[in-house]
Amino acid sequence: MQKRWFVKTPLERTAVDSFRSILKVDPVVSEILLQRGINSFHKAEAFFRPQLTDLHDPFLMKDLELAAKRLSKALQNGERILLYGDYDVDGTTAVALMYTFLKEHTDQLDFYIPDRYSEGYGVSRKGMEYAINEKIDVLITLDCGVKANDQIAFARAHGIDVIVCDHHTPGALLPDALVLDPKRLDDEYPYKELSGCGVGFKLLQGVCKLENWNLDKLFELLDLLAISIGADIVEITGENRILCFHGLRLLNEQPRTAFKEMLLLAKRTFPVSLTDVVFTIAPRINAAGRLRSGKYAVELMISNNVDEIRQLAADIDADNTERRVLDQEITEEALELIEEYSDNRSTNVVFNPSWHKGVVGIVASRIIEKHYKPTIVLTESNGEVVGSARSVRGFDIHGAIDACSELLEQFGGHMYAAGLTLKRENLEAFRAKFEEVVQLSMEKELRTEEQVVDLELTFDQLFQPEENRMKLPKLKRILKQLEPHGPGNMKPVFVSRNVFATDIRILKEAHLKINVVQPPHDLVVEAIGFNLADKIDEVAAGIPFELVYTLESNRWNGKETLQMNIKDLRAMV
Repeated sequence: MQKRWFVKTPLERTAVDSFRSILKVDPVVSEILLQRGINSFHKAEAFFRPQLTDLHDPFLMKDLELAAKRLSKALQNGERILLYGDYDVDGTTAVALMYTFLKEHTDQLDFYIPDRYSEGYGVSRKGMEYAINEKIDVLITLDCGVKANDQIAFARAHGIDVIVCDHHTPGALLPDALVLDPKRLDDEYPYKELSGCGVGFKLLQGVCKLENWNLDKLFELLDLLAISIGADIVEITGENRILCFHGLRLLNEQPRTAFKEMLLLAKRTFPVSLTDVVFTIAPRINAAGRLRSGKYAVELMISNNVDEIRQLAADIDADNTERRVLDQEITEEALELIEEYSDNRSTNVVFNPSWHKGVVGIVASRIIEKHYKPTIVLTESNGEVVGSARSVRGFDIHGAIDACSELLEQFGGHMYAAGLTLKRENLEAFRAKFEEVVQLSMEKELRTEEQVVDLELTFDQLFQPEENRMKLPKLKRILKQLEPHGPGNMKPVFVSRNVFATDIRILKEAHLKINVVQPPHDLVVEAIGFNLADKIDEVAAGIPFELVYTLESNRWNGKETLQMNIKDLRAMV
């Protein structure tokens, strides 16, 4: 399917030049910053040099001071504390962060990760029974719990105090607990996009403030928080940018043994970007919860025993290899099912009771790459239909599922990703209702994938006249300082027109590899388009085309050179 290009309107040159003179930067960088609302020296300094001292006061979050006091009391009195985390990256990193910090202050500490298959997402009855049997005094949920009213009521009835650290959209009625969630309607916390791990971090920040503890020990755990931010695809703005910036620096400068082993097995080296975290570290952490148990990922991240870490890392890497095989097989089967449907559907909803529950979310994302529609992939577990939903840009899939809630046993999530459970006899009715809701509520322009373009460039803007073209240009080096990238701060995307391809090749039967030129400029730039082999006819020799790309650095034999990562291209009309 052809993407719909949205090229941002160029800013007035006087504004760009004026800001450029203040910052002493390339006009391309000046315009990118202005587009992102960075329009003063102070804002630029805060963006490029985010300071931990600029984090918000944790007590601005509703009920956080009460929760911090309750946790402090538990630490002082030697009460039994249980950390209950979801089995995905956000939940397991949150447990690892909080466990590592609190173990320095108590030996009455335990953690619990629910089994994806026997217990499902979120707070389970089995988990609450475990807490009761272990005589837990304080239960802290991480990346889950905001809708677990019944399960938390069960724990409360047995005398357990509960603190919920979550970032998902709450229901109409909050559970009987101290609920920390910036998305609470009655919460005026200034930043709403924290990860689940981020909310747990704020609780610990509050405890440090109460106890007058030095924050340095807490900041030594920001690598875990950065991984949660990248993996959960939350906004890389405001407080998240500060936390992620310093967490990535820590990950690269003082990597814990667990992550060194992970990268070694993945044949990757430091330094890593947030993109590397998302595609290398996060899938391996997730694989444990998908195929084995999320507790193995937590044990890997909290362990100080090198031999144990190496064994756990190897086991989890093997899980990830198996996960990739399952992912590919199930994706192919799901795409075959979709081919049987009529093209006029607004949604993809596929079901096979034999599919592995642990990879249905990944498969949903893969399907959207081929069929750009809100997608739900379902399988069967414990006698019920369960699955994961993924959305397209701009469409609230959680809201659409909520509109079908009378047909569901439970559901949860946020705008772009959700999980759901329903009875088998309601499957066809749900499929029909979900299709109807999306068809009526999804705006026409959202039905075609949009490619946002920040700026049009000509090739003479890539290098300054005196620069060595066999090295990275200054433009790329400055753009790299915009990292970490993610929602709210995406990597800058450029378009160049009237370009021609030379040395055209297909790599691994899937990827388009070309050299690109733009007359009359004499610069030749390497470019690669992953999974764009079907575009080869549009770049045939002598045919002018328009190219949309990001600027990357290609490392080879100890050298770094400029390379374009092709996002899309189309023949000139």
